[in-house]
Parts: sequence; structure tokens; C-alpha cells
Amino acid sequence: MDFIIGGLAGASATIFTNPMDVVKTRLQLQGELRARHEHSAKYRGIFHTLYVIAKNDGATALQKGLAPAMLLGFCMNSVRLGIYHIAEVQGWTKKKDGDISIHKAMFWSSASGVMSGIAANPASVVKTRMQAAAHPSIAVGRQHVYNGMIDGFFKIYKVEGIQGFFAGVNATCARLAIGSAAQLTTFSTVKQFLLAHGYWEKSPATLAFSASLVCGVVCVLLETPLDVVNTRLYNQGPASKGGLMYNGVFDCLRKIYKKEGLHGLYKGIGPLYLRIAPHTTLSLVIWDMLNILFNNKIR
Repeated sequence: MDFIIGGLAGASATIFTNPMDVVKTRLQLQGELRARHEHSAKYRGIFHTLYVIAKNDGATALQKGLAPAMLLGFCMNSVRLGIYHIAEVQGWTKKKDGDISIHKAMFWSSASGVMSGIAANPASVVKTRMQAAAHPSIAVGRQHVYNGMIDGFFKIYKVEGIQGFFAGVNATCARLAIGSAAQLTTFSTVKQFLLAHGYWEKSPATLAFSASLVCGVVCVLLETPLDVVNTRLYNQGPASKGGLMYNGVFDCLRKIYKKEGLHGLYKGIGPLYLRIAPHTTLSLVIWDMLNILFNNKIR
């Protein structure tokens, strides 16, 4: 039940945040391995990107990759939140006096993040490639044509084999270990801090909402460079399709910084924040409320 609750929370939140994920993917692939003066920008900021996508591909294109995105949300959050909730209930994240142990909370949140990344990576690859696919006039990055999520899974397996589903998995695990440690540790710590100071003791929804807002800011600052790397590695495809542009995480980081500068490593930070902040808020609030309802029911 811990895993199902976490998965439902993540999948539900994805419905609302997927358009920002589409925008983020396009911005992160734009000007790939080229300096800013070497290409003309098809997308200029969040609102312009939303407008351009809707104009050229239709408004429904803002929900491209929704099916694998929801599968990703379910797989990732069922494992991540499920493992972390078990650790919380068992007292593995606390000191002997009952207070949150930062070190223990970071360990369990990082471990749960890595496990969730491995479980959800196939869905991440399909999602990113479907979100990048666009009308030729606004296309950025390599284009992969899939007729839906199932077709995407079949084509990746046929051309790239099992390893195709785990493109960028090292970057995924690193990003999620850092992101989950920041998110869940910050969430637990801020909640404890607010309760200790008498805030929203009788309003768990407001308490969870306030703590999750802080999480969003912390996560986006730490995650963006690795998120850019993830997007590039997911989308590059097999070596047979024009050759590999990147040979792993560090090669990707090095090439982006060399060609695009620090700006390249923080491409898409705006939509990433607008995706992470509400997704973090919705996921953690829904997760907290479902756990409260479930715990009250079994009592």
C-alpha cells in the first residue's frame, strides 16, 4: 500500500505538470552543442515556447508524452515515496530521541531516489523522445517518431535492445539521489521545524504545502545541470543514428560547458522549476494526505 499510494500521487500530479515538461525538453535540446551566437532560437522563454508549440503542433501537443510521463510518475514515486515512507515508519530516519536525523534521512531519500530512477528509466527515455518530436519548422534535437508509448517501447527494443531503455541511467541515478535527498530531507525537516514552532498543527494540508514549496526551490537549483544531461542522453538515440554525441555523464557535462557555457547547463531552469515546484507540492501533499487517510483507516 505504501508503494501504491506513492505511485498514485506521482501519476496524478503529472497530468498538471506535463506541459512544463514538454517546454523544458524543447529548451534543453535547443542549440545543442552550439554557442548562443551560432544558432537562431526557435523558442524564447516559457510563454513563447508554449505559444510556438500550440501554434505549430496544436494545443494537444503540450501534453505530448503524457502516457509515459504518467507511467514514469507512478513507477518513480511508488518506489521512491514507498521506500522512504517505510523508512520513516520504521524510525530509520530518526535519532534515538525521535527527532529527524539529517544524515539518516539523506541516506534513505537518496537510496529511494536511485532505486526509483532505475525502475522508471525506460519510461523516461520514451517520454523525452515523444516530447521532443515536433513539426520540422520548430524541431530541436534528434527526432524520433513513435505512434504512442507502446510503439516507442517496441521500436527502442528493436533498434537499441535492452540497453536503449537505460540510456542516461547513471545521470538519472545521480540526479535523483541528489534531488530526492534534497526533496524528502527538506520536506521532513521543514515540517518538523514548522510543527516545533506551532505552525499549522491542525492543518496538515497547509503544513505539507508550505514544506513542499521550500523543497521545489532547493531541488531545482541542484538538479538542473544533471536534468539537462539526462535530456540530452535520453534523446541522442543509438550510435547508428548519426553517431553518439555523448559518451556518458561526464563527457556530456564537459561538452555542454565547453560549447554552451554555464548557461547551457541551466537551460530550461524556468519550466523545470514550474514543473518541479507544483509537482513536488502536489505529490508530497497528496502523498501526505493519502498516508494520513490510510493510517486513520487502519486504526
